[in-house]
Amino acid sequence: MKDLSAVPLDVATLQTGYRSNAFAPVDVIREIYRRIRALPKNAIWICLRSEDEAVEAAAALVAPKNASLFGIPFAVKDNIDVAGLPTTAGCPAFAYRPQDNASVVQQILEQGGLLIGKTNLDQFATGLVGVRSPYGVCLNLFDSAYVSGGSSSGSALAVAAGLVSFALGTDTAGSGRVPAAFGNIIGLKPTKGVLSTRGVVPACRSLDCVSIFSLTAADAETVFYATAGYDRQDPYSREHRSQLASPKKCRIGVPKDQQLDEAEAGYRALFAEAVSRFESLGYSLTTIDAAPFLETAKLLYGGPWVAERFAAVGKFIKEHADSVHPVVRDIILGGEQYSAIDAFEAQYRLETLKKKTEAVWSSIDVLLLPTVPNIYQIKEIEQDPISLNSRLGIFTNFTNLLDLAAIALPGGFRTDGLPFGITLFAPAFSEPGLLSIASSYLELLRPPLGATKMSYPLADGEKRTERSAPDTILTAVVGAHLTGEPLNYQLTELGSQFVRSAKTAPLYRLFALSATEPAKPGLVRVGPERGAAIDLEVWAIPGREFGKFIRKVSTPLMIGTVHLDDDQQVKGFLCEEIALSNATDISEFGGWKSYLRSG
Repeated sequence: MKDLSAVPLDVATLQTGYRSNAFAPVDVIREIYRRIRALPKNAIWICLRSEDEAVEAAAALVAPKNASLFGIPFAVKDNIDVAGLPTTAGCPAFAYRPQDNASVVQQILEQGGLLIGKTNLDQFATGLVGVRSPYGVCLNLFDSAYVSGGSSSGSALAVAAGLVSFALGTDTAGSGRVPAAFGNIIGLKPTKGVLSTRGVVPACRSLDCVSIFSLTAADAETVFYATAGYDRQDPYSREHRSQLASPKKCRIGVPKDQQLDEAEAGYRALFAEAVSRFESLGYSLTTIDAAPFLETAKLLYGGPWVAERFAAVGKFIKEHADSVHPVVRDIILGGEQYSAIDAFEAQYRLETLKKKTEAVWSSIDVLLLPTVPNIYQIKEIEQDPISLNSRLGIFTNFTNLLDLAAIALPGGFRTDGLPFGITLFAPAFSEPGLLSIASSYLELLRPPLGATKMSYPLADGEKRTERSAPDTILTAVVGAHLTGEPLNYQLTELGSQFVRSAKTAPLYRLFALSATEPAKPGLVRVGPERGAAIDLEVWAIPGREFGKFIRKVSTPLMIGTVHLDDDQQVKGFLCEEIALSNATDISEFGGWKSYLRSG
């Protein structure tokens, strides 16, 4: 058996290993089950496939090796159907054995994904704590006295512990983001309906989303594009409206200081550090009034949407009251008290709040908040299960009511070693932009991968370029920073080293910007239909100097992820679309220097 104990399970690392024949999917499966056996007892799994069965599936993979998820191990929250395995929703009396896979599971399997098992959850996906399950309490991996977060607790733990590359959860009120924060991983909550919920036990059917837990932003992006798609058999399914992979603008809104008072002191300090990181990356930060978002959050559990949970499983709970967790039972049965009048009045209030949030979106493109205000010990939750659970959702509960997309990201650690998380929000169908911002932020922060203590991977190009030192950041320049151009000194005075000349993937357009001194171009990603390959240079900037370098980057330019024509990805200069109204498209010249020579 090959020793893969030091191999992280991020998708890029596994794909590289498969391509180079360093190891095979069977080797990865054997390593995963070794890790599962070595992990201290934790109630992560409800149904774990046998090692022999998983090995057999890995050996029999029929998906092409270039499939996006070939040989990639994953887990599924046990309110999502997997053909032949029981779906319990965390309640043994509710269990049934589906004949078909949920739509998202089927898409993953067709792309070569390898299922490891089904994971524990707060029963009927009701809770943000991870303790409401007859299958056991999910313990925080950083301190077992604390909650792991819920309801997708087992899925988040499986990723954070390095047992799978990614996992599916669900997110109605924050269940795909709160456990991500407590596990130091990524939690992507896509736009409602973009990932089919066919084959998912409903909580609030009009609000439910399938969510994605992953170790890196790139992995979340890979899984998102492998699973997003319109499903004619799902009445809530929606077509994803393709957008630029980079955000059109980079205005990030942060709440007023007093609106962060709900967050404990350590989290507030870490949030301030996160804000500074975004500023260092060249994003424009502006203070906004987050009150309409926070007020909307109160509607979800303080209003008649609880009745939708009763519509989903209330009849079962009334008939099997003794089989249901008492806290879950009381919450869901409480939904029976609401009338149709209550429902309409709440809808009217929601529309009023939506109008108020629209005014906020006119001045920002992305909203930044702490994912949660605090983290609690299990004994605290047991003593006060309702109000403390509700507090965990104050920065998450509004998301689906307002039809937003969101991505939860690691944000550092408190002095006691417990993780902190942040969340980026944007209007529906903004996943490409959110993923781009998340990638640039994480590659600056470079948090450990979950609780594994393995390092956040360098960008693909940084790992595969021999002349890149481990403490440098590969950065693509396309204009005034090129060799011989007027701003090249900003690289050389920091000790940066030229690596090579290269081209972008044919996904970009290059524009000569107006009224810039010195003259500069703007690189904009437009996709394969309109894109061209653009000349550039790759430089290795010392990591300790990278923040100093990007502080010199002024609007409309920003630092994002640039895709090269050899499939590598590096940091690089991109341009806000707003600057193109008076710019000239010079893509036909193939690069900035060729354009300058033409004049």
